[in-house]
Amino acid sequence: MATDGGEKGSSGHAAAEWRFARAAAAKEEGALAVAGDKMSIRAARFKISASVDARDPRPVLPLAHGDPSVFPAFRTAAEAEDAVAAALRTGKFNCYPAGVGLPDARRALAEHLSSDLPYKLSTDDIFLTAGGTQAIEVVVSVLAQPGTNILLPRPGYPNYEARAGLHNLEVRRFDLIPERGWEIDIDSLESIADKNTTAMVIINPNNPCGSVYTHEHLAKVAEVARKLGILVIADEVYGNLVFGDTPFVPMGVFGHIAPVLSIGSLSKRWIVPGWRLGWVAVCDPNKILLNTKVINH
Repeated sequence: MATDGGEKGSSGHAAAEWRFARAAAAKEEGALAVAGDKMSIRAARFKISASVDARDPRPVLPLAHGDPSVFPAFRTAAEAEDAVAAALRTGKFNCYPAGVGLPDARRALAEHLSSDLPYKLSTDDIFLTAGGTQAIEVVVSVLAQPGTNILLPRPGYPNYEARAGLHNLEVRRFDLIPERGWEIDIDSLESIADKNTTAMVIINPNNPCGSVYTHEHLAKVAEVARKLGILVIADEVYGNLVFGDTPFVPMGVFGHIAPVLSIGSLSKRWIVPGWRLGWVAVCDPNKILLNTKVINH
């Protein structure tokens, strides 16, 4: 068996230098990639982990995965578990489903999400995914065209930047203003967008800041998106999980102003991240995305 380049394998022949071998710097950092002088998030994480003293009696508080299910006080309803178990025992769901999800599940989700909107979603407006992460991947891959860019919040959820980088989609950032409860710096959007901007991402309730945007603020975001001719990707994975007096308002409420792709999942709302069920809901009553062939029913 060949090992590193130059060593002999079982055949006695010298192996070629493996093209997929990690760079030495990446090995030292314990990261998957190190670009130039910039350390990846994974590399920084490994450095921090290595600095933890195992003899310290104080517990390490994980601030990474938002997984409420690891705490005994948080568990999904027994009725939900029983319903899933009963459905599995019918034997009707062991086959390959449609790529966009089971029709009955899409129909039920459309009805559920429509209860918070001024219009009704149809089954065709719902695309089921393997968790919110795949929903992000699907949306970004659809929008990534040569030369286009996307507007991302700062601070924000790093998976958007990672997916954009994978698809060669340029990232441009707008700031969230801490003095205003981490509201979007709306005035800056027009200055960073151009004719190649395809979409902007908002995260509400916000990850990582925990803020919740008001109806008025979201309406302003929709108006700017319409002016710029871009769609809004609304990450609403934490929908309805709010603290304080500001209620959660789905961005789809403003779908008549600018088209919205709402990303959600069962993970946080129903405390079942291990079930890996997410969705993309097309909140576009004017059918702009359908007419421009961004989506296809």
